[in-house]
Amino acid sequence: MGNLLTDSAADYVPDADLIVTAEAVAAGLDHLAGDLQPLIVRDECILLGVAMGGLYPLMQLATRLHGDFLLDYCHATRYDGATVGQELRWIQAPRSEFAERTVIVIDDILDEGITLEAIRQRCTELGARQVYTAVLAIKDLPDAANRKRPDYSSGIHVPNRYVFGCGMDLHERWRHLDAIYALRDD
Repeated sequence: MGNLLTDSAADYVPDADLIVTAEAVAAGLDHLAGDLQPLIVRDECILLGVAMGGLYPLMQLATRLHGDFLLDYCHATRYDGATVGQELRWIQAPRSEFAERTVIVIDDILDEGITLEAIRQRCTELGARQVYTAVLAIKDLPDAANRKRPDYSSGIHVPNRYVFGCGMDLHERWRHLDAIYALRDD
C-alpha cells in the first residue's frame, strides 16, 4: 500500500483524473480569503461551514483570515454519500445566535445551488443582518445561467463531472485531499 501523504487519489481511484492541482486550490483559497477579509474587518461575522464538504474550505479560510469571527456549521444534505442529489434533508441546524450578525455560508462546490440557497434562507429566518455565500469551486453546468451565483468564489471552475477532494467526497471518502479530482466519464 502506498503512502497517502505523497500518493495522489489517482493511485487509489484509477478511474479519476487530477483536474485542479493543490497549488491552484491554495491560490484560489488565498483569493477567496482576500475577498472575504473586508467583511471580517467591517462586521461581526460568523463563518458557517456546510458539513460535510464545506468544512474543508471553512478551516482553510479560517487560517487565512485575520481578525475576530465565529466559526459554526450546519449540516444539510441532498447527497448522503450518493453521486446524485435528492431532496434536501437537515441533519444539524446552525447553533450560533445570528441576530445582527453577518453570516458567510461556506461550501465546497456550487452545483445546482439548491442546498446553498436553502441554507441562505434559513440564516435569514434566524435573524442574520446579512447573509453571503462563498464556495471553493463552481461546477460548469449546461444550464448554469439559470442558477443563483454565490456572492464569493475562489475562481476555481470544474467540469460537469463527478468531482472529489478539498471537501468533496467520493462515496464519503477523499474529502481530505488538497487537490480536486474527477471521475472519468467512461
